[in-house]
Amino acid sequence: MRLVLPSADGLDAYCTALETGWSPRTTRPEAAMEELQAISRDAKAFLASLNDPGACGPDIQLPDGSSVKRLPSFRRWMWKDGFCGSIELRWQHGTNALPPTCQGHIGYSVVPWRRREGVATAALAALLPEARHVGLTAVDLTADPSNIASIRVIKANGGQLVERRDKMHVHGEGQELLYRIDLVV
Repeated sequence: MRLVLPSADGLDAYCTALETGWSPRTTRPEAAMEELQAISRDAKAFLASLNDPGACGPDIQLPDGSSVKRLPSFRRWMWKDGFCGSIELRWQHGTNALPPTCQGHIGYSVVPWRRREGVATAALAALLPEARHVGLTAVDLTADPSNIASIRVIKANGGQLVERRDKMHVHGEGQELLYRIDLVV
């Protein structure tokens, strides 16, 4: 498994995954249609928007319809004999802290037909050096308490449970688990 910069070369495979209903945002299934629309409007601009370490893009729309300022971020595609999913890193310069509306530094999603292959575990491991490179000393990730697969991925990469907490209203109802992976070597 390797992480690749989203590019025109892989865009057809990415669109195929979106067309099946897979979403790169596990908390926003409607993101699949939004991204397909953005690609049809301007594929080049869409691809450029996935690599935004300067936080130059537009504000981020939250699930409740409100919006917040974009954080520095980039997305990589998981690739192993084809497209497998995506993983994204978000951060604020000079601090490990995140605004309260951001659930974690890292989010990932694997297409259903490539799950249970260890792709997410490998992708998270491959992304952690990039998190160190942008200055983070730890990353936070959240998981739904019932998402055993995601919890295993996080734990396999050194994640330690910090707390069980209520989700912020903008992210829905219920609880989530907050994990932290220490990046200090």
